[in-house]
Amino acid sequence: MERFTGADRAFCVREFYKNDNSATVARRKFREHKGLHNFDDTPTLQTIKNWVAKFEETGSTLDKPRLGRPRTSRTEQNIDTVTQSIRENPTQSTRKRARALNVSRTSLQRILKKDLHMHPYKIQLVQELKETDGIQRQNYANEMLNRFTSFNNIMFSDEAHFHLNGHVSKQNCRYWSPINPKLKHQKPLHSPKVTVWAAMSAHGILGPYFFEDGRGRAVTVTSERYVAMIEEFFIPELQNFSGFNARTWFQQDGATSHTSNTAMPVIRQLFPGKVISKRGDISWPPRSPDLTPMDFFLWGYLKAKVYDTNPRSIEALKENIRREMTSISAVTCRAVIDNFRRRLQECRDRNGLHLGDVIFKK
Repeated sequence: MERFTGADRAFCVREFYKNDNSATVARRKFREHKGLHNFDDTPTLQTIKNWVAKFEETGSTLDKPRLGRPRTSRTEQNIDTVTQSIRENPTQSTRKRARALNVSRTSLQRILKKDLHMHPYKIQLVQELKETDGIQRQNYANEMLNRFTSFNNIMFSDEAHFHLNGHVSKQNCRYWSPINPKLKHQKPLHSPKVTVWAAMSAHGILGPYFFEDGRGRAVTVTSERYVAMIEEFFIPELQNFSGFNARTWFQQDGATSHTSNTAMPVIRQLFPGKVISKRGDISWPPRSPDLTPMDFFLWGYLKAKVYDTNPRSIEALKENIRREMTSISAVTCRAVIDNFRRRLQECRDRNGLHLGDVIFKK
């Protein structure tokens, strides 16, 4: 038996038209008409809109007689039940939700997509911003956009950590909604087992370099080790890199090992007057991985690739990192740097807050 009668549907459609095509008002009028105390006992806004659309198409709010096997799962009542379930817990998986509602997973997915027009949006993992970070991020975006007509001559650098047993996957994190809620989860950084450094520009990638001891074990990046990497690895690599010239800028984040009194003179000598960093010629805003191609592209791309073969040892993991980093083409690098400008523009438009719907496209 349907949850709402033909008279209920007619009442809602009538109130919809009487109140400037407002499903919200029609729903409120229905609750008052029925003497209901809880909106959960009324038809949803989408249900009312579906009735109106059906009325405009067929002259009736009732379902047409169906040919063939009757639809037993995607009923009005089940649609309302799923809607209420989504409202109470939008992050529950379809498998658990189907079991809780006693419907098949296939029927649930059809209701979500075809009847409720919802999509499973992935949660975004972002760093927590402090009170003053927004202003610094906005100032950085403005300065970069005003100073540079092209970002092709900037080398972005960073370290990342890779767990041997894999990485946190967002594949199972979904948020069911008819519109993208842009849900974010703030997380602290943590120490992994392999520490990798690389630099990236529109012309290609330099790296990887692994911070490790003589036995191949990951070590903490200190200012002394960072300077040793610059002098022993980065500078020799630059000599054969076509993207390096006297006008090249260098970006690094504000890590203490990068900005110490030991490291900064070495960086300034290599890139005189052209350092983007804390204490640099252009100040880098803290907690802004979404504004460097290393974080919004490279590390995520690599972590999606290097675990495909399920490496069982540190050496196998490092070999995968080398292989996948080498396979990234200059065409892809240029596309990533093009995306950097759009990120700066959105950061400026959002007053330095977390970015919304900037999507990398090859």
